[in-house]
Amino acid sequence: MSKNYDFSGWATKNDLRCSDGRIIRKDAFKDNDGRKVPLIWNHDHTSPSSVIGHAMLQNRDEGVYAWCSFNNSRSAEDAREAVMHGDIDRLSIYANHLRQSGSDVLHGMIREVSLVHAGANPGARIDNVIEHMDGFEDECIISTGEYIELYHADGGKPEKDEDDDKEEKKEDKEVKKDDEKTVQDVIDSMNEEQKTVMYALVGQALEEAGNNEAKHSEEEEDEDMKHNLFEGAEEQGAVLSHSDIEDIFKSAREHGSLKRAVEDAIIQHGITVPQGEVIDDYLFPEAKNLNVPPEFIKREDSWVSKVMNGTHHTPFSRIRSMFADITADEARARGYVKGNQKVEEVFSLLKRETTPQTVYKLQKMDRDDVIDITSFDVVAWLKGEMRMMLNEEIARAVLVGDGRNALSTDKIKEDNIRPIWTDDPLFTINKVVTLASSATDNEKGKAYIKAALKARKDYKGSGNPTFFTTEDILTDMLLIEDLNGRRIYESITSLATAMRVKEIITVPVMENLTRTVSGATRNLIGLIVNLNDYNIGADKGGAVTTFEDFDINFNKYEYLIETRCSGALTKPYSAIALEAVFQ
Repeated sequence: MSKNYDFSGWATKNDLRCSDGRIIRKDAFKDNDGRKVPLIWNHDHTSPSSVIGHAMLQNRDEGVYAWCSFNNSRSAEDAREAVMHGDIDRLSIYANHLRQSGSDVLHGMIREVSLVHAGANPGARIDNVIEHMDGFEDECIISTGEYIELYHADGGKPEKDEDDDKEEKKEDKEVKKDDEKTVQDVIDSMNEEQKTVMYALVGQALEEAGNNEAKHSEEEEDEDMKHNLFEGAEEQGAVLSHSDIEDIFKSAREHGSLKRAVEDAIIQHGITVPQGEVIDDYLFPEAKNLNVPPEFIKREDSWVSKVMNGTHHTPFSRIRSMFADITADEARARGYVKGNQKVEEVFSLLKRETTPQTVYKLQKMDRDDVIDITSFDVVAWLKGEMRMMLNEEIARAVLVGDGRNALSTDKIKEDNIRPIWTDDPLFTINKVVTLASSATDNEKGKAYIKAALKARKDYKGSGNPTFFTTEDILTDMLLIEDLNGRRIYESITSLATAMRVKEIITVPVMENLTRTVSGATRNLIGLIVNLNDYNIGADKGGAVTTFEDFDINFNKYEYLIETRCSGALTKPYSAIALEAVFQ
């Protein structure tokens, strides 16, 4: 029998130690000498178009040599061009029925030769499907570092090419029975619609089986091999006739479930999966998480970093502020009239002291959960959440207080971390806007801006302050229209310029906050403050610290994060609290 071949190369080399410690010994694939096997593109078993030709195998002293020929399919033409151009120059094989003694592979059957994007390092490498004891059968992919050789139409031929037909006919007789067909025969006899459904079903179903039939790649170690579920059925004696395939689709139409129809066919024909696996895991794999680790459902928290980074920090926590009020008339300089007695200056001396309080967050987690969760680092994820929530709680306490009842044992005391909103009038200027209950959003927005601008004359804080408010209040101001119905402020930046503030920051925890003063309910609009005038102090031992412990009685890990700090405005009239009263 005479044929021409397009290229050749080493399918596998002998006496080379593989990555798992195995060594392919001489004549391990001796039974494959002269055998014709499919030529596949990149070990893709999910589509007939991946079969791009065939390879004739030749057993040699150095290993197994492959003489390869392309067919006339479109995929083969693309592969031929890549090979002839030198873009693809590596071969790989898929083999099963391996037998070994210790680490020495003594026998195996090569089922295919594949063109692959990248070979292994010089030599051969085996990626095992499953771990097994000596003498058991196995399957693997072997890839060499040798380059393939190209041939023209009059190129070389394998020495034992003439025995090919006899060998193939002999194998066909051993596998086929009178009225039975192999899986490949059935697939070849199917029409395009049936093939589409079958390959979609089986190919997609085996997405997760790749870890058990791993394909070697030098640079991409995580690629999965997608072998056909029915591969190897010939050796097991399990075959599907054309009528069997039709019965599967008929059952699917009758019961409305392709899953049930395939499961019934699998049971009937004795097709199995590796021990310990579930057939549904192959055919209908579980959904995969898109967000690992889990994503937090939380409030928008960009404002937290603005507060924590904007405040002034000191390495001590006990803060005393002293001020002398020289705004009264008694503190003014006086004119002297000869003969009159001079009057001494009189002014008030004001002082206050702020002491620290411990703020903490405690979490517990069962040790079994820590061990069982392997898809991500659950401890690191938990600690990240704890630090995030600790920062948010301190930032909230700085602006408006923690909102807990004064009698709550968990409350952050307002004498320790003093909220800007409710601070002493010496430090926070209270500007109340009186509005009718029927006021429109346009009227509210204008009133808020006017009040902020009028309050600025009393502001004595540092530099240009920031306006902290809510999304609703900001929207009311941005939507203010002139008499022609056009928006006055086109952006937040233009609004901030009009309000004489550096920037406007929205704070979700400020929404719907109220307090009662002299029987009137005041609704918080926002705070105007330069946070550099607010001091957060913590002693050396009171900085943010994390602790871990294990409760042996309850088998739980305990994680604690805490800080001991104080906080207060340190400059008189350094903040403005805008509030609305509706009548």
